[in-house]
Amino acid sequence: MSDKFSFNRRQVVAMGTTMTAGALAGCVAEGGGVQQVALGYKPVPQLGTPNNEAFPVPAVDMRKIPTQFHRQYVRHNQKYKKNTIIVDTENRYMYFIEDDDQAIRYGIGVGRAGFAWGGSATIRRKAKWPRWTPPSSMIRRQPELEKWRNGMPGGPENPLGARALYLYKGGRDTLYRLHGTNEPFSIGKAMSSGCIRMLNRDAIDLYERVKIGARVVVDQRGGASV
Repeated sequence: MSDKFSFNRRQVVAMGTTMTAGALAGCVAEGGGVQQVALGYKPVPQLGTPNNEAFPVPAVDMRKIPTQFHRQYVRHNQKYKKNTIIVDTENRYMYFIEDDDQAIRYGIGVGRAGFAWGGSATIRRKAKWPRWTPPSSMIRRQPELEKWRNGMPGGPENPLGARALYLYKGGRDTLYRLHGTNEPFSIGKAMSSGCIRMLNRDAIDLYERVKIGARVVVDQRGGASV
């Protein structure tokens, strides 16, 4: 009896270990069902290496950012082609069309310049830890920026954050930027400065996905149909 009981107990322990391993695998699998149910949305695996950058990319307490602005997969209606970026300034969303069925939605913050232009453009330049040059009008309002008239080097204090994508139309720079931010809790809000800001980790992710020549549609009317 004792041998039989010992055997059965080992079976149970082994079974429990297997089940636990399986459950943990389900929890950590990118986009896995358990993780999806727990979060309330389908998360998107991080591209790029935010933990191995030229400058630190601090972790963000995502509990302080509304769930709808977390990076996540959504369905789309096939209105836009693969690799298109759609910016919905009214609702503070950016979409990247990944394939025929699925898009990645990012939460964004929209600065004053972000509301100044709409339409279709093309990504002609991408930069890591980009240099930022404040416009003359901003320097007049904020004289302390005079020292950066010729540009602020990339880094943790730079308002363009870890990455920037530059929009061109007809071969000319629109001065419209999709960029990271060192103010993560501005996501989902309208701000007094900047263009379209993203969490640095999201900006790194999008940088890895988007190709030079990709189309960008900026919708200022609200309710962009994606």
